[in-house]
Amino acid sequence: MDPKRELTSVDLAAIVRELGAYEGAKVDKAYLYGDDLVRLKLRDFDRGRLELLLEVGEIKRAHTVAPERVPDAPGRPPQFAMMLRNRLSGADFAGVEQYEFDRILEFTFEREDGTTRIIVELFGQGNVAVTNGEYEVIDCLETVRLKSRTVVPGSRYEFPESRTNPLTISREAFAYEMDDSDSDVVRTLATQLNFGGLYAEEVCSRAGIEKGMDIADADEAVYDRLYETIERLAIDIRNANVDPRLYLEDTDDESGSPDDTDETSPDRVVDVTPFPLEERAELPADAYETFLSALDDYFFRLELADEDEPDPTTQRPDFEAQIAKYERIIEQQEGAIDGFEREADALREQAESLYANYGLVDEVLSTIRTAREQDRPWDEIEATFDEGKERGIEAAEAVIDIDGSEGTVTVDVDGEYVDLVVRDGVEQNADRLYTEAKTVEEKKEGALAAIEDTREDLEDAKRRRDEWEADDATDEADMDETDEEIDWLSESSIPIRENEPWYDRFRWFHTSDGYLVIGGRNADQNEELVKKYLEPGDKVLHTQAHGGPVTVLKATEPSEASSHDIELPDSSIEEAAQFAVSYSSVWKDGRYAGDVYAVDSDQVTKTPESGEYLEKGGFAVRGDRTYYDDTPVGVAVGIQCEPYTRVIGGPPSAIEGTAATTIALEPGRYAQADAAKRIYRRFRERFEDESYVRKVASPDRIQHFMPPGGSRIAED
Repeated sequence: MDPKRELTSVDLAAIVRELGAYEGAKVDKAYLYGDDLVRLKLRDFDRGRLELLLEVGEIKRAHTVAPERVPDAPGRPPQFAMMLRNRLSGADFAGVEQYEFDRILEFTFEREDGTTRIIVELFGQGNVAVTNGEYEVIDCLETVRLKSRTVVPGSRYEFPESRTNPLTISREAFAYEMDDSDSDVVRTLATQLNFGGLYAEEVCSRAGIEKGMDIADADEAVYDRLYETIERLAIDIRNANVDPRLYLEDTDDESGSPDDTDETSPDRVVDVTPFPLEERAELPADAYETFLSALDDYFFRLELADEDEPDPTTQRPDFEAQIAKYERIIEQQEGAIDGFEREADALREQAESLYANYGLVDEVLSTIRTAREQDRPWDEIEATFDEGKERGIEAAEAVIDIDGSEGTVTVDVDGEYVDLVVRDGVEQNADRLYTEAKTVEEKKEGALAAIEDTREDLEDAKRRRDEWEADDATDEADMDETDEEIDWLSESSIPIRENEPWYDRFRWFHTSDGYLVIGGRNADQNEELVKKYLEPGDKVLHTQAHGGPVTVLKATEPSEASSHDIELPDSSIEEAAQFAVSYSSVWKDGRYAGDVYAVDSDQVTKTPESGEYLEKGGFAVRGDRTYYDDTPVGVAVGIQCEPYTRVIGGPPSAIEGTAATTIALEPGRYAQADAAKRIYRRFRERFEDESYVRKVASPDRIQHFMPPGGSRIAED
């Protein structure tokens, strides 16, 4: 399971309640690390020093941390950090709110000279925007110029479009959102109700509702159970009734080797939640008193785990992501430059139009100034102009709006609305507009310089990509030459290069064409494969005999976009069919062949026919099936030495080309454990480096790839 790296909307709702307890704390200093981590150092009257981290990069989080865990202060503070210090030093923390049910937090700070808001966007690319009390953007880590919203210095901050808040939704609106879906229950909760995948599944589990239930089959009773579950969840969050959990994944070596005397490695953190989840019930967990302390511990341990990852200098950087990022920034910068040009031109045109209509503008300004000198109220002045419009007076018709609080008047000059300061004359207003145009031009010059820097970064990324690929091609050529000479069985010392793929807990192999095949080990895994990992374009295979695994031939990896357009090779389907029959009751019964059928993923459903019932791990098939009659059983277990060192197993045609050595099996009289020990001894005899076999191919790991029931080595 991949560890959580971004906080959910539910997490943020819980965080807001706990952070509210720190209202009144004073800001000491602000720091910026890199381009995505903001640290605020505060002093709380009761609790002393308080550290708040706001991170919006690959990891997206907002929480307090123990002072001893804060990173060392960077060198010379960048402009963004200096701006924060100027605005926040000595300010009081006035509170934090979550914007609707979105992944946005708004922190408010008060000082005698004004209000400062820090708006943290924990979605998409992430962003931190600093605004004044009127939401005018002072500065931001990332400028945003989209059709739907704009976040740039000098503009008013625009929140994303409103989304449904499931924690405040009425029963009627809930039913409407559910009825508006054409998907199943869990996907509707995740998307229409904005719960996201994990909490959508959790709501279903707590309500006792089948996640894959089609919306068309959900009646009012189902809606009632779901809505009651959501209401209870909302009440817990509103009342800060949390019971935080930090979830772990066991990383102990499961080989069971008696030679292991070292202390087991610490468990790996994978999730942190405000309260216990039924969806995480199978994982070990640590309890915490507060969610903030759980978040602090989780991300601290996650960072330590990341530091233990292999040296990134030995792995290919994601040049494509870097190039795409710079290209996206350039596009935004070009849009900003165009915007600055248009804004400057518009301001100059307004100034020139004031001179072109000097008499009209001067009459409007003089009339208002004279009235104010006579102490006439602003609303009376506005009423006078309205009367003048009715009589067709040109100067009155030009007045669009009067704002007494700002002392301004908006005038229609040559079809353009121009804001004028009443106390100033025509020349002063025109000069102000020219000055504003000059300021915008200066912004344009800064943007032009910035875009040149970004273009240099883009070219640098492309150059580094080309150099890496050239070196990689050379290394591969050298490796190809070396590969022909390497005899792994004769090597005295083989380096260990471990890898734990996400599918390792299932039965699995890669076909000779490179496609992944996964099969369930039990009813729970069969259920999980159909519900969680079955995607458009995949093939599902199953034996006619009862007691076979759900076998999925994946067209794509989970991180890739699924597609109906991928045509799976016949050779891969045939190997998947052999896999399905070999790990079924056919092998266990001592038979050497069995019938297998294959269907497309969209033919598989967890919804039974009317009057029928599906057992756990079972599924229904709609439509025609393709049969592979008398498919022979066949399994080989091998040891792979590159690119990873591990045991692999599956159809011989797929395994033999990948492993350094293999041993073929057939149904026989030896139990799994006994046969695994015999295979282990054979492997130790074949390798010069016996310690290597002991490390990567213990009997337990070999047994992981063996069919159920009795087996024997084929040549015995």
